[in-house]
Amino acid sequence: MLQLGKVYTLQVLELADIGVYLETGEADRLLLPRRQVPTGTAIGDSLRVFVYLDSEDRPVASMRMPVACVGQFAYLPVVDCNAVGAFLDWGLEKDLLVPFMEQHRPMEEGRSYLVYIYVDKVHGRIVASSKIDKFLDDDKPHRFNAGQPVDLIIANSTDLGFKAIINHNHWGVLHHADVTGRLSFGQSIQGYIRHVRPDGRIDLSLRPAAEVLDEHGSLIVAYLEKQGGFAPIHDKSSPAEIARVFKLSKSAFKKTIGRLYKQGVIDIRSDGIQLSPDA
Repeated sequence: MLQLGKVYTLQVLELADIGVYLETGEADRLLLPRRQVPTGTAIGDSLRVFVYLDSEDRPVASMRMPVACVGQFAYLPVVDCNAVGAFLDWGLEKDLLVPFMEQHRPMEEGRSYLVYIYVDKVHGRIVASSKIDKFLDDDKPHRFNAGQPVDLIIANSTDLGFKAIINHNHWGVLHHADVTGRLSFGQSIQGYIRHVRPDGRIDLSLRPAAEVLDEHGSLIVAYLEKQGGFAPIHDKSSPAEIARVFKLSKSAFKKTIGRLYKQGVIDIRSDGIQLSPDA
């Protein structure tokens, strides 16, 4: 059964004056309006379409793709506000409604908002909500692993850094130390899972783990060379001392010196770290 707000590849079943009818696997066919039918379309052709409701709330196909589908988050501009709610431009002819009850704060025309797109169970319509927290649950089980590439949407800033939505279904945190450039609210960007904590919370990075470790390793080696090959800092040193010297978290420091030790670059002593004479 076709779901509203999703993308499908469907076969052309019949040509008509008002458009073409697409095979759905159900008793009802799906209309693709004539103005969107590609030139030369024939029966049996496969078309990639988005399924939504037209102005009369009838299921219809569109060759135009929205910015985001049902079940996803997007940062969208408000193009109109009226007695019904706010309407967002999401790339289709019919704008996307955000009912008043689903507005985190009253929306204003001309401004953009981060919203979640879903099907209203009461009326069966595709709508959006800016109350994004109710669609994300930090306690929800997940299968993310360290090093995994993910899609991120930048959301709120915190004392630690930035909260980001991971693959449209979970919260994660980008720490200030892992951000080198400017990030904007609602920005979509590729990132990586840096660390999954025992409680399931997720730390993020904007660079692959190997690249981050290489940079951190170069930083530590350069410091040791300036200090004559030795530094009285080790894995038992306080987080504050490690941050003061290397501008790294204790976790990042321990991972980096562990890798440098395995590579034979440094020796780890009880009183500090030292460049290996064979390095």
